[in-house]
Amino acid sequence: MKFNTLLLAFIGVMGFAAEASAQTDDEAIKATLYNYLDGGATGDSARLNRAFHPAANLRSQSNGRISEIPVKKFIASVPAGGAKWKSNVVSYSFAGTAGTAVTEEEFENFKYVDFLNLLKINGEWKIVSRVFSKVDKTIAVTSSSSGAAAPSTGNLKAGNAPVKKPAAKPKPSDDGW
Repeated sequence: MKFNTLLLAFIGVMGFAAEASAQTDDEAIKATLYNYLDGGATGDSARLNRAFHPAANLRSQSNGRISEIPVKKFIASVPAGGAKWKSNVVSYSFAGTAGTAVTEEEFENFKYVDFLNLLKINGEWKIVSRVFSKVDKTIAVTSSSSGAAAPSTGNLKAGNAPVKKPAAKPKPSDDGW
């Protein structure tokens, strides 16, 4: 009887310890973001690889053209010793297995503003997309707060074009639409 009580107590303590040490999604997203920001600042390619999914895409635009950088090329191009930026997580949010974040990386005369998309893949949060803009250091990120935008009616119209009624609802799927 003493053995069973001791065994149950041990299992209970171990279960509590495992639960207490498990990282929350909030903590895991922050860890991913700081693996990116600190990894880039110090030139730590291992941290950058932990932050990005291998199939991640990095996009920007210049002179009206979209440019895409493969994540492997981006990580390989980080200078030895790091990019020496000052970074900031402006915001992040998530629901289920999808998340988004805005970060800034400030240099001497300019900064990059990143709009990052994250997915929770096999229990780990990874950056799967980085859309970024090089801006003046004085430019602030503009955003709306939840509830600030009018609710969508699903009937957006351009100019005076007539609004068509939506077709019958398709079967639910997980293709993003």
